[in-house]
Amino acid sequence: MTPATSGVLLVLAHPALERSRANRALAKAAKGLSGVTFKDLYEIYPDFVIDIESEQAALSAHDVVALQFPLYWYSTPALMKEWLDLVWLHGFAYGEGGEALKGKKLFVACTTGAGAKAYHAHGYNRFSMDEFLRPLEQTAHLCGMVWEAPFVVHGAAVKDDAALKAEAERYRARVASLLPAKTEA
Repeated sequence: MTPATSGVLLVLAHPALERSRANRALAKAAKGLSGVTFKDLYEIYPDFVIDIESEQAALSAHDVVALQFPLYWYSTPALMKEWLDLVWLHGFAYGEGGEALKGKKLFVACTTGAGAKAYHAHGYNRFSMDEFLRPLEQTAHLCGMVWEAPFVVHGAAVKDDAALKAEAERYRARVASLLPAKTEA
């Protein structure tokens, strides 16, 4: 019997959240939504010792998995990668008997230091954000998940308070749109 699922599991990985105005603003905006379960991996697992069973239960209990992180060296921060490696196991997330995530949505929200112009074939970073996020998109595919269009905040460190507030409101609306519609009893 499959456990009942609902809502969004928002998994944040930022090794220096206290220094990130953008990721703090985004997290605060989304955490306030009913139906969002929030996990800060660096707060929960500062020693990188991940409770696999607990994390798999959380994944199983939600319709949407949202990953929020700063783009670090063109990838996720180390703890998010470790979390994926240890929790999204063969037989659980993919492979024979691995259907726990099948049909769920995978949504990625990330921040970058550079502006949007840096992320294309002729830009400073030579590749688009879609290309940098392709491994996560493929992970969704492997697990039978639905890949949602990513939410990206470019130039996060140089945005003023008003711009960050607007991004946070845009993020809150996007996360809210992923929540299951409430039905009348």
